[in-house]
Amino acid sequence: MPPNQDICGGTDMNGDPTFAIHGPESLGAAIRHYRREAGITQDELARRTSLNRTYVSALEQGHHTVQMNRVLRLLRELGLRMTIEKADP
Repeated sequence: MPPNQDICGGTDMNGDPTFAIHGPESLGAAIRHYRREAGITQDELARRTSLNRTYVSALEQGHHTVQMNRVLRLLRELGLRMTIEKADP
């Protein structure tokens, strides 16, 4: 499934999408995109990462968490932005 053009930041050297992370919504969209691309369910991702499925779901839906808000605040203060791209195999 191609990523939503509203949240996709472009492509990397391999043509894979990159995601510019501006907040919880764009982070959630990136997580959902790559989870689906990997062909795994939220349950499977939660099991593999020792997290609760409802937490994975909340992240994908763009819900704010205290930890995420703190990281984003630090990045904004330092004039930084975060981009997610697929890691080399």
